[in-house]
Amino acid sequence: MEYLLGVDLGSRSTKCVIIDRNCKFLSGLCRTSDTDPDKLVNTMIEELLTQLNIKREDIKYIVSTGYGRESLICSDKKITEITCHGAGANHFFPGTGTVIDIGGQDSKIISINEKGKPFDFVMNDKCAAGTGKFIEMMSRTLNVPLEDLAEYDERAKKNISINSICTVFAESEVISLMAEKESKENIIRGLHRGVAERTLGLVERVGMRPEVTMTGGVARNRGVVRAIERSLNIKLNVPEEPELTGAFGAAILGLRKLNN
Repeated sequence: MEYLLGVDLGSRSTKCVIIDRNCKFLSGLCRTSDTDPDKLVNTMIEELLTQLNIKREDIKYIVSTGYGRESLICSDKKITEITCHGAGANHFFPGTGTVIDIGGQDSKIISINEKGKPFDFVMNDKCAAGTGKFIEMMSRTLNVPLEDLAEYDERAKKNISINSICTVFAESEVISLMAEKESKENIIRGLHRGVAERTLGLVERVGMRPEVTMTGGVARNRGVVRAIERSLNIKLNVPEEPELTGAFGAAILGLRKLNN
């Protein structure tokens, strides 16, 4: 049996996915990114091989994507994350016309055709506001674990606005709200609404083509997903493991290359 490996080297996390020649997802891993990406990826590959009881030589093609794709020595091909997220979203939800990918350091809105190929996109990579890093920083400021943010959002009693666009100023605003005895629940909902508003601004620049699929690790936060759904007045498609979408798309594109 032959297998394909997709590797998404993001600024905050590194993801690996193995599929077979039938495009079946077999296993995937997500780890914090490292200064030695080759060492990290090789360690992840060995873990996946052990899980699946397969040999390294059975992996016939490796595609790298993401922020650090050029640094991976073992990859056979390097493809942009925009292309890979389009392919992954299209596989999970074939009706996808727009992909919202909120990553660790940037946000992207991608327009794709019926085959999952991007034809337009816009991204925010100048500031961390509205990204995974922004949410992590606010989580630490509020002393609320990332995995609990959505639950806090659900318990909010009112909608408040976090007006600062800059992450540093937003943090100062959050600290001021806490000093004023505003509840953490209301603040977290305000932060999620702020992410949604910034996402809406990007969507308006490129246009929205239904269906809309959200990818990237931030899509695990149901509070952010709900806020974006309210902002766009639509229901979002979210893959079961949204953070693996780019790596899965990379593996799919590797399979297509191998088949040609």
